Amino acid sequence: MTTARSRVAPRRTFLKNTLSLAAATALTRTTVPWVHAGEDHTIQLALIGCGGRGCGAVGNAMSAGGLVLEGEQAPGGVPDAAGPIKLVAMADLIPDRLDQSHRALTDLLGDRIDVPRDRRFIGFDAYRKAIDCLRPGDVALLTTHAAFRAVHLEYAVEKGVHVFMEKDFAADPGGVQQILRAGEAAEKKNLKIAAGLMARHSSARQAMIQQIRDGAMGEILLIRAYRMDPGYRMGPFPRGENELLWQLHPGRPFQFLWSSGGIFIELMIHQIDECFWIKDAWPVAAHGVGGRCADSTDCSQNLDSYSIEYTFADGTKALVTGRYIPNCHNDFVTYVHGTKCAGQFSGNIHAPSSQIYKDQRIASDNIAWRPEKETVNPWQAEWHVLLDAIRQDRPHNEARRAALANLGAIMGRAAVHTGQIVTWDQAIASNFQFCPNVAELTADSPAPVQADENGRYPAPVPGTWTEI
Repeated sequence: MTTARSRVAPRRTFLKNTLSLAAATALTRTTVPWVHAGEDHTIQLALIGCGGRGCGAVGNAMSAGGLVLEGEQAPGGVPDAAGPIKLVAMADLIPDRLDQSHRALTDLLGDRIDVPRDRRFIGFDAYRKAIDCLRPGDVALLTTHAAFRAVHLEYAVEKGVHVFMEKDFAADPGGVQQILRAGEAAEKKNLKIAAGLMARHSSARQAMIQQIRDGAMGEILLIRAYRMDPGYRMGPFPRGENELLWQLHPGRPFQFLWSSGGIFIELMIHQIDECFWIKDAWPVAAHGVGGRCADSTDCSQNLDSYSIEYTFADGTKALVTGRYIPNCHNDFVTYVHGTKCAGQFSGNIHAPSSQIYKDQRIASDNIAWRPEKETVNPWQAEWHVLLDAIRQDRPHNEARRAALANLGAIMGRAAVHTGQIVTWDQAIASNFQFCPNVAELTADSPAPVQADENGRYPAPVPGTWTEI
C-alpha cells in the first residue's frame, strides 16, 4: 500500500542528498555583528519533530550558517547569514525516530550536533523541555504535525526565541487564529518567524511576479494549479493499539484532519499560496467538489479528489485541482493567464520553471521570457533570510502571511467537504477546531477521532459535514 510519506516532500526524503544540496549553496564564514544570544555568537537550535522535514531543515540551517560538507565548496551567497550554529536539543513523540535522526545528523554534521541524551526529549510535553534549552535569540524549529504548530509557536514566543515553522501551520480555523495571535506577540518582542512556504523565496518566481506587476501579462484573469498523483490510501486501524499514537505515527502523517489538515492542504498549500501571491490578494469566496472512487477501500479521512474555484474581489478566478488516484493522468504545475498572454509559474515537485509565453498557447516553442537560473534553492534561501534577519536585527515575521495562506487552503477544503460556498469573511471569523484540547493531549488521551468497527474513520459527507 502506498503511503503519503513515500512521496510527499521529496526534499526531506533522503537527508544526505538534502544536506549535500544545501552545502552546494552554503555560505562562506564572515564576521557579523552580535545581535543574538550567546557571547560566542553561536545560534542554537532546538528541533521539535525529528522526521525528514525537521532533519532537512537542520541541514539548511547549518548550510546557511556557513557549513560546507566534505568534498563540497561554498560558492558564497548572502554573507550576513553566516556564523556558528549548533543543534542543542531534540524533541519527538517516538523514541526510535529521535534516535535514528540524531545518529544521522551526527554522522553528517559532527560536532554541530551537540545533543546529549539529557537534551533529547520524548512525549507531548517534550517541546517545552527542548525550547527551555534555548536562550533568548536562539531558534526553535517547529516541524511536527500541524495540529501542534500553534501551541508550540505560542510557547516559543513566550520564551523569547525565534522560530522556523514548517507548513502546514494549522489544521483548522481555530489553529489559524492562534498563529495570528502568536505572530502579533512575536512582532511586539522583535522575534523573527520564518514559515516554510519556500516558493516565496524562489528567485525565479520573484522575477516572474515582478514581470506580472510590471504588466507583462496584462490583467491576470485566471490561475490554474494542479497536483495529481497515484494516491495515499490507508488501511484499517488495528484494534489493541494506542489509537492516538497510531494516528500520529510517521507512516500515517496526513491521513487525519485533526492532526495534519489532511492530504489536500499538505500537498496544495504551496500552490494555493502561489495563486494568492500572483493575485496579490486573498480570495473572497470558494466553492468546490470532490469525492472518492466507488471502489475505494481507504480508511483515512481524505477524499480522492478535490477541485476548488476561488473567486477574488475583482471577479477573477483561481482553479485548484488535486487528485490522488492510481493509473490516471498526473500533473504538478501552476499556470497563469493574463489578457496579453499565458505563463507557467512553477512546475513538477515545485521546480522553478517560471516562464511567460508569447500568447495563450502553452508550448515550449512559444516562450517569450524566462528568468535567470536560480543559484540558491528556495528551501535554502528561506534560511538565508531568517539568519540574516537574526544576525543583522532586521524585521522578519512571516506568521500572518503564512496563517492566512493556510486559512485560504482551509476555506477551499471546507467548500469541498461541506458542499457549500465558503466566504473569506466566514473563514476569518471562524474558531472551529477539530481537537479543541490539543494542548492537553497525553499518551493516555483518547484519539480525537475514533475508528468504527471496521477500522475506518469518518470521511466528509457534503451537505452534513462541518469544519468552518
